[in-house]
Amino acid sequence: MATPNDPRGAGGRADDATPGTLSPGFRAASLDAMRHAGADGGPELDLLIVGGGIVGAGAALDAATRGLRVGIVEARDWASGTSSRSSKLIHGGLRYLEMLDFGLVREALQERGLLIDRIAPHLVRPVPFLYPLTKRFVERPYVGAGIALYDGMSLASGHSRGVPFHKHLSRRGTLRSAPSLKDDAFVGSIRYYDAQVDDARLVVDVVRTAAKYGALAANRVKVVDFLREGERVVGARMQDQESGERFDVRAKQVVNATGVWTDETQDLVTDRGQLKVRASKGIHLVVPRDRFQSTVGMILRTETSVLFVIPWGRHWIIGTTDTEWTLDKAHPAASSRDIDYVLERVNRVLKRPLTREDVEGVYAGLRPLLAGENDSTAKLSREHVVAHPVPGLVVVAGGKYTTYRVMARDAIDEAVRSMDEGAPASCTDTIPLLGAEGYQAAWNSRHRMARAAGVHVARVEHLLHRFGSLTGHVLELIAADPDLGRPLPGADDYLAAEVVYATTHEGARHIHDVLTRRTRISIESWDRGVAAAPEVARLMAPLLGWSDAQAEREVRHYLARVEAERASQEQPDDVSADKTRTNVEDIVPVRD
Repeated sequence: MATPNDPRGAGGRADDATPGTLSPGFRAASLDAMRHAGADGGPELDLLIVGGGIVGAGAALDAATRGLRVGIVEARDWASGTSSRSSKLIHGGLRYLEMLDFGLVREALQERGLLIDRIAPHLVRPVPFLYPLTKRFVERPYVGAGIALYDGMSLASGHSRGVPFHKHLSRRGTLRSAPSLKDDAFVGSIRYYDAQVDDARLVVDVVRTAAKYGALAANRVKVVDFLREGERVVGARMQDQESGERFDVRAKQVVNATGVWTDETQDLVTDRGQLKVRASKGIHLVVPRDRFQSTVGMILRTETSVLFVIPWGRHWIIGTTDTEWTLDKAHPAASSRDIDYVLERVNRVLKRPLTREDVEGVYAGLRPLLAGENDSTAKLSREHVVAHPVPGLVVVAGGKYTTYRVMARDAIDEAVRSMDEGAPASCTDTIPLLGAEGYQAAWNSRHRMARAAGVHVARVEHLLHRFGSLTGHVLELIAADPDLGRPLPGADDYLAAEVVYATTHEGARHIHDVLTRRTRISIESWDRGVAAAPEVARLMAPLLGWSDAQAEREVRHYLARVEAERASQEQPDDVSADKTRTNVEDIVPVRD
């Protein structure tokens, strides 16, 4: 029988035994180990983490690196909710500085430095932004002082800043940096730096690193109830979403890290939960990089939030909105009104307005905000809270992506307080993720790697920005089968080898796992991945043991998903957009 530390199984390869490989065999072995936890007098898990977004993944890594026996389950795919649909920024948050939330900003800037410098330098990179100035004389000293404080707080964190200092630009200097801006849109600007990340890939790397340190991990596994002994939670009842099997997992403590689903998960245990979470919808547009000229991103103020224009490879990401969402949480839909709102706001500063025809991709995500008395989601707290509503259950909610590690640490601290044997202090601030260690050396060797693999150096750079020092593993797939070195149909930035690696090493179970999260084809290609879907199915099928019928179902499901998303984006409001989008089922069961 495969074990979590020997993850070979269906679709396994000899090198799948590398620690941190989320292979099909590792998933099966993890489920088997969790199923037997606490059974027949054996040891139960120390911790069961429910929720496979960035906070749950971070909690699993924090617990595993303290030497605890931990399992993590996710009802759908890793990062399939909020954690793959963010603005893809690692930042302190200038607007929180304006709100005088100095503690949150300081904490986030410290985490930004850690991520760039030590934890994930292959995924988190500095990016320059312009903060436009529209008023002469009075605005520059005020904004400049704020951004100087922002830079100063990052220096005071005790870790590397990871980004350059800000610089004041005149109107002429602003237009040199961003020639496509209207000549009269600004009187000048301040260029400052934050960082960006592929949010979904970071989650997968955190889960993989947790597995490397001994965590059990399985996606497509839903918690349907909690196990109780009196008032105490002692585990959870699971359902494998793919086989339909139900089984119990026993644990000393359960951590609920389900984000916008916090209330629903908490309600399985108690109706007197201490935390209430509201969902705020934010949408983003993806447009080609050539639609306007700029060497920097921008941050623009709107009536309800801030609008970021973010460089993203050969694209721009433009967003976001901030509106309450009370409909389907699994598939928040962007309406025509949302898209028009973003286009109208960004067009206020562009010489050549963007139109619907310029939009390659659209995505919508939900922020989990701690509910308060104010009706405006824009004013709800981004601080996180950890609670212990009943014995055996810890709930963590709120916060922001950048501070995931702190949230995870605080949740595990709370859990171990109730464990008789305790645990060492968190050490995740010293733990590089898989792909991070040796990344700089790999980057410096990229030309040699390209020559050895027989691929263009631009391809190797693309892989290094996604896999870091693990890039050699992807190149080995191409060396063994040169056919895997070709680009995917309609998605020239991505190679067939990346689909194979996503399936054998990164836990991808379905076509949309690959096209929407392991890659970004669903938002970066004009056809949203339609042309690539059959080829992705062909590559995944033998690795996952799919029949021809299952492979065909996968393709049909993905095409239906794309059609529903496109149709929802033509609807005038949230209700009609949600109704259109939810016509497609969430996952395709693996069956014949």
